[in-house]
Order: sequence, then C-alpha cells, then structure tokens
Amino acid sequence: MNRKIVVLGSLALSLTNFRFQLLKTLVDNGCEVYACAPNADIEIIEKLTKIGVHYEHMAIENTGLNPFKDMFNCWKMAKKLKKLNPDYILSYTMKPVIYGSLAAQMAGVKNIYSMITGLGYGFTSQSIKARIIGIIMSGLLKLSLYYNKRVFFQNPDDIEIFNIKGILNNKTKTQLINGSGVNLEHYKKTPLPEKFSFLLIARLIKDKGIYEYVDAAKIVKEKYPEITFNLAGWIDNNPSAIKKHELDKWVSNGTINFLGKLKDVRPALENCSVYVLPSYREGTPRTVLEAMATGRAILTTDAPGCRETVVDGENGYIVPLKDYKTLAAKMIKMIEFPQLNMKMANQSHKIVTDKYNVNEVNKVILKTMNL
Repeated sequence: MNRKIVVLGSLALSLTNFRFQLLKTLVDNGCEVYACAPNADIEIIEKLTKIGVHYEHMAIENTGLNPFKDMFNCWKMAKKLKKLNPDYILSYTMKPVIYGSLAAQMAGVKNIYSMITGLGYGFTSQSIKARIIGIIMSGLLKLSLYYNKRVFFQNPDDIEIFNIKGILNNKTKTQLINGSGVNLEHYKKTPLPEKFSFLLIARLIKDKGIYEYVDAAKIVKEKYPEITFNLAGWIDNNPSAIKKHELDKWVSNGTINFLGKLKDVRPALENCSVYVLPSYREGTPRTVLEAMATGRAILTTDAPGCRETVVDGENGYIVPLKDYKTLAAKMIKMIEFPQLNMKMANQSHKIVTDKYNVNEVNKVILKTMNL
C-alpha cells in the first residue's frame, strides 16, 4: 500500500516555487502526496496535478495575530487530516509547523515532521510587540514540536536559538539540511549582462534589509548615477512591512526600479550583475541559491542563514548587519572591478552545485523520514 503524505505550507505559491521538486520526488518514490495550503489558484493546482500531487485547501492565516482564529483553523485542519488519514505530515514555515503539528497529533497522524525555514517577526524584531509574540510562539513551538519525530533546520544558528529558548527537549531530534536546495536544471548559469545592475527579491519588510538596500543605492548613485538597483517583491500585512508611500518615493526619485511580484524570477536574475540580500535573519535564503545557480556574486549580511551561503571574498561579500555604508562600499568595489565580479560569479555557481543541489537535499529529507 502506498504511503500517504501531507506537505503543509502557509502560501500556495510556495508549493510550486519552493517544494515542487520535493513533491515530485515523493511521488516518484511511490508516495500518495497531498500538497496543502490556503487558496491555491487554478494554475498552481494544475501544476501539482500534472506531477501526480493532490491539492487540498487548508485555512491558515499566514501573518494574522488572532489566536482564536488560529486555533479554530487548527481544529478545522485536524478534521481534514483525520479524513485524509495520512501516514506522514511535513510542515514548513512557522504557523504550519505549530498548528499543523498540533492538528496532526489531534488527528492521530503517526509520523509528524517539521521544517524550520526561518524564524520570522517574533524572533527577529526587538519591539515590545515582537517580543510578546516571540514568547507566545516559543511556547507554542515547544508544545507542537514535542510530537515531531524529527525537525529539519536550515542553519545551525536556528538550532542554537531553539535550544537557548528551551523549545527543543531531549525527545526532539533535529536534522540539519542545506536549505531547500535549488533545481540546477531550472536555474541555469547565464552570462553576466553588459549593463551593470543590482537586484534584491524579497517580501517588502524591514527584516529583509529593504531600507539598507535603498540607503546603499543612494550612496552608490552619487558616484555612479547610471547604475540600476532593481527590487522585486510585494507588500503584505506583516507588522514590519514598508509603507507604499515609501516605495513610491524611492521609485519616483529614481533610487530603485520596482519590478513588482514576479511569477518567474529567472529573467530578473539573468539581467542582474550582483544579487543582494541584506536580511536580518533567514533559514537559508532561496533567492540567494537561485542567484548563485545562475552564476551571480552575492552581497549579504553576517546573519544566520545568510552567512552560510557566502565565502567572504570568494563568491561575494558578507557585510555587518544593518551597515548600509559598508554595503555601498562593497557595491562600488564590484562595479569598479568587473573581473573580480566575474570570478566571484563563477565561484557562486561552483558552491551551489557542490552543496545546494535540490536532489541531494531531498535525498537527506527522504532518508530521514524513512521514505
């Protein structure tokens, strides 16, 4: 009899953008796979169906802060899981990890697994509101992960902070993996463009380093006004989201070129010379891996998850957190030394090929889950 597995996320698009190869590998290994997230459109459902994956709607408030609504959604999730009766569940991102694990326990799912892909607002921000949310989340994580057979982490710093906060106990087993991996057949190495430009792809929230990117761009443009700074992403209801009027001002005064929310990031990556992510904290940043796969040097921060992707001075530079002046200085260096940039770009591709191939990452996941 086929093993039935539910893969649960908080954003439907992530099922095809980030978990597509994992879902396909599970199907190829003889599993009956159900991909679950809220409100998938017909295009996503068709992509999943094409590889033999069933889609099921799960009500999850990705960024909402209403605990009563979250618990009600958890109860509905438990009912649906009981009906599906899976042998395994694998949840990723914070709310699915918490409420998916609790719902799976209520539904009697025997094999519960979670993947920590980043810590989010409750752990990264220092505001009073964020600290309160962090305390609540820590308690919920401690409760939910107790029922997990194994918890996957994408960097060692997140394991350390979970241990410091007492979220993990002696019963909770962990497995370190190299991010979500990247499909090297989908993201192929391309030549660097003739016109020099920088690119950042992210949700437009403070913790992604959006302000540092813009402030560094202002400095660079004083010396090199012709350089383009592209920004792709979207504004959501995260408490640290930038304001639309700020974005409009940056665009109108020529500081950045806004690309909006992209269905396919490959054209944007191919048209950039250097990829930039000044984030405050990540699991392992998927966009950085995709940029490395296309053969791009990386500028990122000395932050958990980010620093693991760069060997400083070899495939890019690691700059101090929130230090837009140093970020600008490194940008100028890359503009002025194109041969160095090309050397770093080649090294990025080598690192991602050796370490972050999605097929190798998925092998570790499946082996750990005995699938």
